[in-house]
Amino acid sequence: MALRLLLYISRVLEKKIDNKTIYSRKTISIPRPEFFVLYNGKESFPENAIYRLSDLYTNPKTLIKSENLHPFLELEVKVLNINEGKNREIVDRCKKLSEYCTFISKIHEFWNELGSLEKGIEKAIKYCSGHGILNQFLEIHGSEVLNMLYAEWNLEDAIAFAREEGREEAWEESKNLEKQTIAQNLLAEGSTPEFVQKITGLDLETIRGLNN
Repeated sequence: MALRLLLYISRVLEKKIDNKTIYSRKTISIPRPEFFVLYNGKESFPENAIYRLSDLYTNPKTLIKSENLHPFLELEVKVLNINEGKNREIVDRCKKLSEYCTFISKIHEFWNELGSLEKGIEKAIKYCSGHGILNQFLEIHGSEVLNMLYAEWNLEDAIAFAREEGREEAWEESKNLEKQTIAQNLLAEGSTPEFVQKITGLDLETIRGLNN
């Protein structure tokens, strides 16, 4: 998230600052940015968290200034959990934010109830429109919100699936290594590559490579 925000703020500054200005000898001023992310996902998450760009560095120690022990390039983003029951003192200060939290909460509720993300969003939009929650916004942008949230949460599902695939790949790799160990033991006992292939299912090229 910190990396994404770095890319976002770079694009914002590119639009805000004249390209010729950055080559001027005069000092220019830029707005002081602050970065916040409002978390409303389904996974367990603390009320507050800080993400830092430096957490992503390959070798942070090589990028530290010796005089102040800070990375040369840093970006911090504060993540606030705005799910129901979280950070109420912040959520309650802003009516629109409070209504948005209710809207997301209803999506989760109806999604679980109906077993369909699209139907859950549709029902949440109808519920909120009927109860004066984000009423004007949803009347104007209801279909856009449905399409955006449906795409966004489908992306989250795709990422979760990819993670699951990663676990499956690790499992397949583990099984492959186990087969190679068995093959090496059989070869050491004098078995032919053809016999080892029948036992392990490994291809002959791999088996012959183990024998080198």
